[in-house]
Amino acid sequence: MAADKTANWEKSIQRNPHPDFKQVEASRPPFDPTSTFTYTQTPDPGWTLGAGANATSPPEDVLKQHIAIDPYAAGRPAGFNYKLLISAIVPRPIAFLSTRSADGRTTNLAPFSYFQLIGHDPPLFVVGFASALEAGRAKDSLRNLHERGECVLNIVSEAFVEAANSTSVNAPYGVSEWDVSGLTPAYDCETVGCARVREAVFAIEGKLESVREFESRSTPGKTSATLAVIEGTRFWAREDAINEERNIIDPKVLRPISRLGGITYGRLTEGIELPRPDFEKDLGGVEGAAKLERKHPDN
Repeated sequence: MAADKTANWEKSIQRNPHPDFKQVEASRPPFDPTSTFTYTQTPDPGWTLGAGANATSPPEDVLKQHIAIDPYAAGRPAGFNYKLLISAIVPRPIAFLSTRSADGRTTNLAPFSYFQLIGHDPPLFVVGFASALEAGRAKDSLRNLHERGECVLNIVSEAFVEAANSTSVNAPYGVSEWDVSGLTPAYDCETVGCARVREAVFAIEGKLESVREFESRSTPGKTSATLAVIEGTRFWAREDAINEERNIIDPKVLRPISRLGGITYGRLTEGIELPRPDFEKDLGGVEGAAKLERKHPDN
C-alpha cells in the first residue's frame, strides 16, 4: 500500500518536467569526472562589516517586490508547498538510509533529503518522512527504523549517484533495493545489525533516539509527516578521505551529491572560505556596533 501511495504522489506532483528525459539528457554535455573540488575567492573579497549585499548583487534587485504565499490558502494543494520548498531549500544533504526489519528477514535502502545534522555531542541527526507510522502507510525505511530502532546513514557520492537514485523506486515491502541498485552491503557494523554501503566514503551507524508525528494542515486528522531523531554510534570513513587526526573528511574524495528541486541533483565543485568575525577585534565591540546602527522603516 505504501508503494502505491508513493506512485500516486509522484504522479500528482509531476516531479519530472521532461516528456522524454533520455532525449533531453542526450542533448547535454557529458559528465566530466575530472572536475574536482577547488577553492576560489569569495564573491567580494573587499566586503566590510555593515556593507550589505556583496558586489555581485545588482543594485536594482533590492527594489524588486516579493510575493507572500500562504501555505494553507484555500484550494492550494499540499503538493505545491512540497515542490516550492524542495526547490528553495537547497542544496540538501541526502541520507542514504540502510535499514532492516525487526525479524532480520527484510532489508531496505532508500534516499531521503529531509535530512540534517543537529548536534555533535551526542552526534544527532534528523530524517523526515512524508508518511505516518501507521501500518500500511509508513515508508519501508520508517517502518524498519521504528520497529528495529537502528539504521546506517550513508552519504551519497558521485560514484554511485545513479545507484542511489534507483533505490527511490516504489517497490513493495520485502523487495530489496540492494538488488535494484547493485551496491555492496557491508555487514561489519559494530553497533547495529544493518549493513552499510561499502561504496560510501562516509557512513554513520545510528540508533533511533525519538520519533514524532505531525498532523496535516490540508487534511486535518491525517498524519502527513514523521520526524526521526537518530544518534550516531559509529562513524565509517574511507582511509583516503580522512586526515590523520580523524576529524576532517576531504571533499575532493567525498565528492558529495546534494538534492535540489524536482529531479535535479547538485555536485560540489567549488568552495570559498569565510572566517567568523570577532565582536571585539573585527567589529570594535559595542562602540563599533553603535557606528553601524541605522534606522529601519518599521522602527
